[in-house]
Parts: sequence; C-alpha cells; structure tokens
Amino acid sequence: MANIIVLGAGMVGSAMALDLAKQHTVTSADISTKALLPLAERGINTVVTDLSKPDHIKKAIAGFDLVVGAVPGFLGFAMAKAVIEAGINLVDISFFEEDPFELNKLAQENGVTAIVDCGVAPGLPNLLVGHHHQEMRIQNFEYYVGGLPQKRQWPYEYKAPFSPIDVLEEYTRPARMIVGGQMVTKPALSDAELMDFPPVGRLEAFNSDGLRTLLFTLDIKNTKEKTLRYPGHIRLMEVLRETGFFRKDEVEVNGTAIRPIDLTSKLLFPLWKLEQEEREFTIMKVVIEGQKDKQPVRYEYDLYDEYHPETQTSSMARTTGYTCTAAANLILSGHFNRPGIYPPELIGAWPGCLEFILGYLKERGVEFRKS
Repeated sequence: MANIIVLGAGMVGSAMALDLAKQHTVTSADISTKALLPLAERGINTVVTDLSKPDHIKKAIAGFDLVVGAVPGFLGFAMAKAVIEAGINLVDISFFEEDPFELNKLAQENGVTAIVDCGVAPGLPNLLVGHHHQEMRIQNFEYYVGGLPQKRQWPYEYKAPFSPIDVLEEYTRPARMIVGGQMVTKPALSDAELMDFPPVGRLEAFNSDGLRTLLFTLDIKNTKEKTLRYPGHIRLMEVLRETGFFRKDEVEVNGTAIRPIDLTSKLLFPLWKLEQEEREFTIMKVVIEGQKDKQPVRYEYDLYDEYHPETQTSSMARTTGYTCTAAANLILSGHFNRPGIYPPELIGAWPGCLEFILGYLKERGVEFRKS
C-alpha cells in the first residue's frame, strides 16, 4: 500500500482519488473546499492549497510516494516541474502546451519517473501505437476521439467534464500532424468530415493538436488526430473564434482590461458543465496500418464507454482517470521505474506495460474492441 496525493479534485481528479483509494492511502489537494468535501465524506484525506504556486505544491506533496497530476493544462508544466524538483514520481493527465521533454534531464538527475499525457487521449492511442511500433513498420496512424452528452441540447450539444478553458484549446491551438514524413500545421477545426460511429450515429471530426509527443518520438510516415462532436458544433466554434471570443490578448471594456477567452470560458461553463448524474459517453477509433513480416496489416481499436450509474462516474472520468491510475499502479508495482519523462507511447513499447494497463481498464469495464 502506497501513500499517494492527487493534485486537483475536479471530476477526473476525484474519480482517480476514489479508484486509487481501493488499494492505497490517498490524499486529494485542491484550492476548492467545495470540491474536496465529497471526497472527504468518502474517506479521502484532503488538503486545501493553491496549486498554482510551486512552493505550495512542494509543501503539500512532501512525504508522499507518488503524485498524480489532475490540474488544468495552464498549470500543468509548472506543477510537473515542482513535483520533479521535489524528487517524487509523477503520473499526469494535464494537457499543457509546453514540451514535457524540457523536464527530462531534471527528472533523470532527481531519479524521478514521470509519465505524462496519460489520459484517454492523449494516452490510450499512444500506448497502442507504441506497442505495435515494436513489432511492425507503421506507415499510417490516426485516431478519432470525443466525449459527448447523450442528450443533445441547443445550442452547443456539448458538455465538458473538465475546465472549459482546456476545451477551448482544442479550437485554437494549431493542429500538428505528420504527412509524408514531414510535420504539417493546420488550423484547429479544419478538414471537417462526417463519419458514422456505432452505436452513436453520425458525428463530425476536425483537426486538433492531440498528437503531442508522437510528433517526435516515433518514426511514422503519416499521423493525425481528430476530435469528434455532434454535427454543427464546428461552425459554432468557428464563429466564436473568428469573432475574437477566444483571444488571449487583453481588450478594454469600459475602462477594464479583460482577456476575451476568460470571459468566454466563464460564460460557457454553466452551459457546458456536466451534472453529477448526467449521461454521457466516450467514443474512440484508433487505426494503425503498416507492414509486419513483409505483409500489409491493419489494426483497428474501437472504444465506447458510458456514464456508470452505480459509481456515478462520468465516462470521460473513467476512461481518462483509470488510464492514469493504471499507470500509477504500473510504477508502484515495479513494472516500470525508469527515471525520466515518459509519454505513453514509450510506456506501451515496454514489455508487459500495455497488457497491464488494458487489463486494469477491463476490470473497470473500459474495454477496446480490436479488429
């Protein structure tokens, strides 16, 4: 039994704390007393602290065996650096913009194993492609992923299980991909296409910047990642973006300087907030094509997961959180303990790691269909 602290008590962070508490002693840290209260009522130790301040983080994590990061993306890099400086192993789901390998030397010097981007996506597709990269020459890799409410409500037909400002990054951050062996950058929301996904039906897919470290770690000729929404959502986001609602530079309104994206996030949060027992689903398709033993091969992995009424856990929290807690147990069990920064594709390449994580997910009802 290990002593673990989870930084962040949002919907996903709370699900991870409860899952880890089945086997370990768990503490949850957040600035919000309200967010921590439901965890405290279920036996989780809690700490109120400001996770935007590295010195507060270092104080909170002192003495723990492992840190699990579940903070908003804009806090992720500084949080990871603080944990690594403290010499404690880390598993993180923060979707931060900075290059995690900037912390690789620091992690190696401090003897820290840090698994980053370890959620549903990035995360699970990386594990799969990393695993297959060891046994075949991959020529094409692509994946499609989305988390959506079962009930479609005008105008957005979307709900977010995490910070809206992180979701907005999917609509603003340029999408990087590999085409013909060269990196190509396209605008977010570009190359829209309609696709059918059983059992959901027709969804629209668009370019987003989800490949992350896969742009550099594996030699694959063609790679791309697309986000899924209900049809019509792309056009709404394009209107908001082109009008300037996602801008990060300040504008003056009646003598007050504000960032439009902060206002937009504030307005969208009530409309996008998933309620405690609201039904939603996560859907994903991963396609890996190439050659194995001089023969053409194609693997497809399909994932469909729904809100779990018995545990009152959203599908996005399950698929994201349990991937991360699986990786936490991977470290704690000794299956993987190499110092440095490790994105999931490098974990998937390590013998037995993919099987460990997929088995952990299957025990919790999250399972891929492979063909």
